[in-house]
Amino acid sequence: MTLMWPDLIWLALALPALVAAYVLLLRRRRRAPLRYASLALLRPALGRAQWLMRHLPALLLLLAIAAAVVAISRPSAVVTLPSEQRTIILAIDVSLSMSATDIAPDRLAAAQAAAREFVRAQPSDVRVGIVSFAGTATVVQPPTDNRDDLIAAIDRLQLDRHTAIGSGIIVSLATLFPERAIDPDQTLINGRRGGPPSAAPPPAADAVAPASFNSAAVILLTDGRRTTGPDPVDAARMAAEHGVRVFTVGFGTSEGAMVSNEGWSVFMRFDEDTLKAIADITQARYFHAGTAAELQQVYQDLNARFVLERRGTEITALFAAAAAALMLAAALVSLTRVNRYA
Repeated sequence: MTLMWPDLIWLALALPALVAAYVLLLRRRRRAPLRYASLALLRPALGRAQWLMRHLPALLLLLAIAAAVVAISRPSAVVTLPSEQRTIILAIDVSLSMSATDIAPDRLAAAQAAAREFVRAQPSDVRVGIVSFAGTATVVQPPTDNRDDLIAAIDRLQLDRHTAIGSGIIVSLATLFPERAIDPDQTLINGRRGGPPSAAPPPAADAVAPASFNSAAVILLTDGRRTTGPDPVDAARMAAEHGVRVFTVGFGTSEGAMVSNEGWSVFMRFDEDTLKAIADITQARYFHAGTAAELQQVYQDLNARFVLERRGTEITALFAAAAAALMLAAALVSLTRVNRYA
């Protein structure tokens, strides 16, 4: 637990002074002469229960003051709360390299199986959308909570040429923000195949803080590197300006694999540095899955992250409520001891 206003915790030094004042007051009362008609009347007052009832109101009041001091210091703690991310876009690479068989039966089939399990594991109030990308990006399934439609969309994924990672990110953003009219075609200015990326565009006038949009996230899976389309790093900056986190998954063996297509054999290896940069820019996280089992584990970790999320939360209200409850209890115990309620 941390304190947002730690200077105010020094008020707790008044607690020992209050205890000393209470003890001094008790001693003064003992010096006053007491007269009883019979010692039999004094014996019940000497019992342990009577002693506890006599000092319990003061103890409860002291605890209430301590809780109030902590409350005005504005405590915060890292707690596990239900995540606010209720729309997830799965952006899946369907370039020809996904036909590599280094992961049985092939990369695409393994990715489809993991995506199905991820969709099934989502709570009923989470909407999921499917975007596929190769040379271009396409919305295979708009965000929906219908699990049958999502699984059918995953089953429809087809391989195609080239890899436009940036297009996958931008089409995912356009799917999340249809009212903002994000035009993926305009981003192809930076899309010279194989050419160097151009200078980063200036931030938008309505840009928000990175990772500030907690109602949605993008999970991008790829096994290759950009061969066409907009620069993925520029697309990541656009996602950051919209406050959307892009979790990236590099799929396949780190050594790469040979892919045969129409008589040609090409060695393919995913661009891990770019995937890490995308995750860093959007304040998300990068994962590497070298096997089908590791990909399943990555999706399980992401599912746990989206359902329950640990984050810093101010808990001032808890201490304020505890202080009020303790004060009320002290008053009730005091009234019960003296048998006065009005």
